Amino acid sequence: MRQQMMKIGAVAARADVNIQTVRYYERRGLLPKPRRTASNYRLYSEDNVRRVRFVKRAQELGFSLKEIKELLALRIDSRATRVQVRERAEAKITDIEEKIRSLRAIKKTLTRLATTCGGGGSVGDCQILEALEQA
Repeated sequence: MRQQMMKIGAVAARADVNIQTVRYYERRGLLPKPRRTASNYRLYSEDNVRRVRFVKRAQELGFSLKEIKELLALRIDSRATRVQVRERAEAKITDIEEKIRSLRAIKKTLTRLATTCGGGGSVGDCQILEALEQA
C-alpha cells in the first residue's frame, strides 16, 4: 500500500507546528530531506508527521535538538537497547534537577533582595540595583 504524501502545510497542521518549524527541523537534520514534485513542492509522509511530533514533544520535555537527534538515531539503530534510551532520560532528569536547584537559589537571592527594598526613595539608592552592580 502506497503512503499518502502531503505538502509542508499539511504536515505542519497535523503536527501542530508552523511551517518554519518543519523547515528548521529539516535544516538541522531531524527530518530527512523530502521528495520534491516537478514544481519543487516538498512531499512528506505520515512518518514525517510522527517524527515532527516526536521532536516537538522531546523539546517540551527539555531535550536539546542534539539530544533529540541522538534519540532518533537510537530509534532506527537495530542494535540500540532500551537501556540506552533510559540512560538519556535519566541524564535529562539530572540536568533538570540541577536547573531546579539553580532556580531555587536565584529565587532565594531575589526574594532576599526584594525584601531589602522599602519601595520608597530614589532609584539611585536602590539596594537591588546596588547588589546587581557588585561582583
